[in-house]
Amino acid sequence: MTLPSVVQVFNGILLGCAVGISIPIGVLFLECIAALFSGSNDSFPRNHGRPSLDVVIPAYNEGEGMIPTLQTIQAQLYPGDRLIVVADNCDDDTAAVARTQGAIVLERHDPLQRGKGYALNYGLQELAEHPPEAVIIFDADATVHPGTIDHLARQTIALHRPIQALYLLYPPHNPPKPKDAISALAFTVKNWVRPQGLARLGFPCLLTGNGMAFPWDIIADAFLDRGNLVEDMQLAIDLAISGHLPMFTPQGKVTGFLPSEGRAAQSQRTRWEHGHLKTLQKQVWVLLKESLRQRRLELAAIALDLSIPPLALLVMVWAGCWVLSVSAGWLNHFWLPTLILGAAGGLLMVSVLTAWYQFCREIVSFRQLLAIPIYLVWKIPLYVKFLVRPQSEWVRTQRDTKEVARSSRS
Repeated sequence: MTLPSVVQVFNGILLGCAVGISIPIGVLFLECIAALFSGSNDSFPRNHGRPSLDVVIPAYNEGEGMIPTLQTIQAQLYPGDRLIVVADNCDDDTAAVARTQGAIVLERHDPLQRGKGYALNYGLQELAEHPPEAVIIFDADATVHPGTIDHLARQTIALHRPIQALYLLYPPHNPPKPKDAISALAFTVKNWVRPQGLARLGFPCLLTGNGMAFPWDIIADAFLDRGNLVEDMQLAIDLAISGHLPMFTPQGKVTGFLPSEGRAAQSQRTRWEHGHLKTLQKQVWVLLKESLRQRRLELAAIALDLSIPPLALLVMVWAGCWVLSVSAGWLNHFWLPTLILGAAGGLLMVSVLTAWYQFCREIVSFRQLLAIPIYLVWKIPLYVKFLVRPQSEWVRTQRDTKEVARSSRS
């Protein structure tokens, strides 16, 4: 192959990369801008009474740390509602603690099958004998804000579709380190800004795993018995393909804190982001294929949303491509990729700044925003590990009990 041919091939690859990375950036920009517009995600018939309801919480060695969560839930239950804790492979006092708080406890022991999906599947099987009309799922370290349970229960039955509440994680009170603040910003963009933007555009969202409500007949048929690292994301995809599109509502709110310990934070981010990337690799094409087969635009919208990688990785990939494109431009005067990536970089910057200013500036200062380069450096080992040895097993994140208690009082 001659040198001009090599240059042409390289230019083609670089152009393809520029276009490829610009697609998720463009989707992110559209979602962030759409989230700014006024509108309501709360439109559903109000003539429905409160459905019969079970709240299910999978728990693994939570102990007394789950008491604040159970208390915020019990305060919102009606007579006849059931609070069910699935003590999954616990070797501490989680089951006993849950019983002292008035919960029905289901104990599961299977050391070969660990993870939230297995625990939820076990719990739902136990409920099948006397099923409720609606099921709501919370994590064991969550603060469920007042009115959330009633809103989720009524909305999921009225619309007969899965409902995802607003789920946020705040920086730990240390005061927060810059990378904790940036982590909270990334989490807010993923769990608030993007789902709200999709809702404003009339599209469904992915599930985030905490504050999820389902009609019984929908969740009873779901396939949960697997060790997926991001079982909530996979569940949303499965339900959407089968015709049950999840809907986002900010009227229900669930909050918690990011881990304050460095090792716990790294473990949590690794599980989330490796699981996200694995799902992205496998499911984007499945959704696009199903969108064409079923002629459903909503599935294409979910595929495009899923194609957005974790925010730090998106910035890294864009920056790497931009440096290569500038170098190629100086060497062979092919500037088209640089122009495309420059425009995409502008959209990416506008997206992040818009999301921060409108949704996150109260918890992340502008000074902390300048720590984004440090945050990117902190994330490099996580992505290198994904290329070398991606995480494949579910690992529980170490809880910060004091932060859970503080969240319940805020």
